[in-house]
Amino acid sequence: MPRTFVEKIFDAPEGAIVFKQPDLILTHDNSASIRKTFEQMGGTEVHDPEQLVIVLDHNAPPTSAGLANTYHTIRAFAEQQEIKKFHDAGSGICHQLMAGYARPGMVIVGSDSHTCTAGAFNTMAAGIDRTEAAGLWLRGETWFRVPGSLKITLTGRLKQGVYAKDLSLWIIGILGSAGANYMSIEYHGEGVKSLTISDRMTLANLASEMGAKNAVFPTDQVLNEFLGAKVSGVWADKGAAYAHEIQIDQGEVYPLVAAPHHVDNVKALAEVAGLDIHQGVIGTCTNGRIEDLREAATMIRGKKIKPGVQLLVIPASREIYLQAIKEGIVTQFLEAGANVLSASCGPCLGTGQGIPADNYRVISSANRNFLGRMGNKNAEIYLASPAAVALSAVHGKIKDPRRLRGAEKFPYRRMQTSSVTIGSNEFRREKGVWDYSDCDNLNTDQMFAGSLTYKVLSSDPDGIRPHLFEGFDQRFAKDVQSGDVILGGENFGCGSSREHPSVGLAHAGIKAVVVKSINRIFYRSAINQGLPVIVNPDAVGAYHQGDRVEVDFSSGTIKVGKNEFPFEALPDKLMEILKMKGLVNWIRQQ
Repeated sequence: MPRTFVEKIFDAPEGAIVFKQPDLILTHDNSASIRKTFEQMGGTEVHDPEQLVIVLDHNAPPTSAGLANTYHTIRAFAEQQEIKKFHDAGSGICHQLMAGYARPGMVIVGSDSHTCTAGAFNTMAAGIDRTEAAGLWLRGETWFRVPGSLKITLTGRLKQGVYAKDLSLWIIGILGSAGANYMSIEYHGEGVKSLTISDRMTLANLASEMGAKNAVFPTDQVLNEFLGAKVSGVWADKGAAYAHEIQIDQGEVYPLVAAPHHVDNVKALAEVAGLDIHQGVIGTCTNGRIEDLREAATMIRGKKIKPGVQLLVIPASREIYLQAIKEGIVTQFLEAGANVLSASCGPCLGTGQGIPADNYRVISSANRNFLGRMGNKNAEIYLASPAAVALSAVHGKIKDPRRLRGAEKFPYRRMQTSSVTIGSNEFRREKGVWDYSDCDNLNTDQMFAGSLTYKVLSSDPDGIRPHLFEGFDQRFAKDVQSGDVILGGENFGCGSSREHPSVGLAHAGIKAVVVKSINRIFYRSAINQGLPVIVNPDAVGAYHQGDRVEVDFSSGTIKVGKNEFPFEALPDKLMEILKMKGLVNWIRQQ
């Protein structure tokens, strides 16, 4: 039978669970937590140092003495374990540096949701959580469920002033943030040939924001030229079966933004043009490459950033930084009044330099605009191309980067979502049930703030618990009790791969999380912490305030009031992990 890319990579049909040794295991600042978990598992020496890629990037350079000490422990561990693929602070963002390691046909995993960026190089690249990364350091192997596949066929080419970021937002706007949930996205068609490796990395990076497991491009002349050699990779067979197919004429795409506070709140840039902005951010793993900086520099050449507006430029790697210096791009930014920061993640997740002030409107080339994403829930973030960000910073208003401005309105509204927050006067717990069934896209930033990610280690459940759901429902951490059940809406646990929420919920004694649908990395993280997650939209939909919810794992049933719903049992190995209260205990017993 003809097979998709992932079916060939894993040599198994869709839905099968396979065990495999990844070629590369990527970790970053979270390596400190991973090391502690690795040691809790009984680890002293990593299974294969050649598998490991460790990059210090999220808080680079460190913004506190505590983070500096954390970096020191990671350096010492890398030296002790003889890890050659170690990159210290200032080297760049891990996903950019993977361009030096990723090769066609590889399987790559990383403790970061944007590990999928490496799919630009014809790899199977997917995010995992920290505990699973620790298990891989120890054993070198993990499990994969072979996903269904989404085929996106591209024709035509992007017009002047339209970029890969706009194409990515176009797709997200069509699909919604969970439209490709647990899928492998394959990019096909003649239009692919017009996309540079930088373009492909942007598209692959944003697969995470569609809920996808991975995204992948074929090997072709563009990739051969980038790698400096003719390479053969893996690609889908003609006639392979897909869960869904869409076709996009790139010539029809126009500049877009993702408006606050969700990435699938997509609008034509023309719909928001003229809105005042206070800060611009160019960089991150999505759009910090030399091509992005060149486009942005073109927009500001001979101009000045509007007084009162801050423009931050963060090259994605030291190599890109040096290239930008050689080309005079850094000089252009500085003369225009921008701040050029060290190659790092910068303010993207709210831990680095550049956190916005209250009531600031930010326009950013990053990948997420959740409420509070950049470290201040009293600011709002628009996502756009680097060119649009640069031009907007010059004018102090959102501006269209095309020579001829448009008046378009983005037509796809049906699947877009809004943010839900729980008011301080609301109490969502009754009879041991936390009812968040109306809250779609409850993300990990709301469950545990990104600004706390490296202040409280994921291996510290006591430290996590007081901050659970702090950005969403302030009563949760105070009132949660052991044995409680959480009901959730669609795409529960989307966003960052940080495992703090699942660690904290498991530690708090949550009996089960029952949801309409779930983000795949959160699902893996929950299982790895011994936190049962059940996907059953009928059970969630049947709940009425005051109903009792009883979950019986032995019989595989959920009782909601007087109604009973069956659910499918997990594979034996995953049930063993749950019974052992998590992957750490399970591995200890092996």
